[in-house]
Amino acid sequence: MPHARFSRPRPRAYGAWLLVVAAMVLAIVVVGGITRLTESGLSITEWKPVRGIVPPLNDAQWQEEFAGYKAIPQYRAFNTSMTLDGFKHIYFWEYLHRLLARLIGLTLAAVLAVFWWKKWIPRGYGWRTVLILGLGGLQGAIGWWMVASGLEQRTEVSHIRLAVHLMAAMLIYAVLIWTALDLRTARQPARLRLAPLLAILMLAVQLALGALTAGLRAGYAFATWPRMGDAWLPAGAWAHGQSALFNLTSNPVVVQFVHRWWAWAAAAAALWLAAHAARAGAVTRAGALLALVAIQIGLGIATLLSGVALPLAVAHQAVGALLLGAMVAAAHGVGAALHGRTFTS
Repeated sequence: MPHARFSRPRPRAYGAWLLVVAAMVLAIVVVGGITRLTESGLSITEWKPVRGIVPPLNDAQWQEEFAGYKAIPQYRAFNTSMTLDGFKHIYFWEYLHRLLARLIGLTLAAVLAVFWWKKWIPRGYGWRTVLILGLGGLQGAIGWWMVASGLEQRTEVSHIRLAVHLMAAMLIYAVLIWTALDLRTARQPARLRLAPLLAILMLAVQLALGALTAGLRAGYAFATWPRMGDAWLPAGAWAHGQSALFNLTSNPVVVQFVHRWWAWAAAAAALWLAAHAARAGAVTRAGALLALVAIQIGLGIATLLSGVALPLAVAHQAVGALLLGAMVAAAHGVGAALHGRTFTS
């Protein structure tokens, strides 16, 4: 009997730990936003998955790291007057970003190992955690692929690779939340229905547009709203000699324009999902989703009008991630209702 108690699955505890990891992913998204906005992402020019845990500890090590930064185009183009203290400031944010990535991987691996060893993982959920762990490893490779794009010829990282990096993080975040909710609130896994999935994908497009806007510094193009200067779309903004794909992904004015107005389509999808979640009994989740939509719209407009002030821009990215989490939770509520789940909050 003691052995039976020892090996009994603990779905709620396992789900709680996955939510902790999801919170860590949210934290790294916020730090990643700060890293991008402070132009800190290229301060560490090597990928050292193990040795990179230890930061420079003396002046000689700091000078070595600074020398690596001096060798890349960004320094030669913009920062030749940077002091060692200035370098330490941008190094801090990139180091913190990479440290959090390592902590997320280690935490998830440790949770998986302990729960597997003690046979606490409910049937069917071990493979999900292994999948998430694999996605985390892939995300590390994507992160270095992104950084490498700015080390030889470019003076910044590729905005396309930046968007891929953010969306990979958001995928991990969403899968963690969905799995945790399956473990904590449903008698059996909820079904992700097509309509809620489409609503989430509409928000995903908006998040990707936000990453492109940040990567292209497109938010600085026009600090007015709802018009861009004196027009809805400035004359000549569309580059007719380029493809539609180029304009939609690499033309800063067009990217900002689409990001502004696709926001309303994503908001409408979120409101629709909130209504369906409320009808399914997930009233608290629906209410949280409605509140986050309103906050995010306000932050987006305020960020533009402020000329992309750092606190507002970071808050805008953080609430975007929270909004995704709320949409995943609402979609889960709709899917869980198919199994007769009753929500009391």
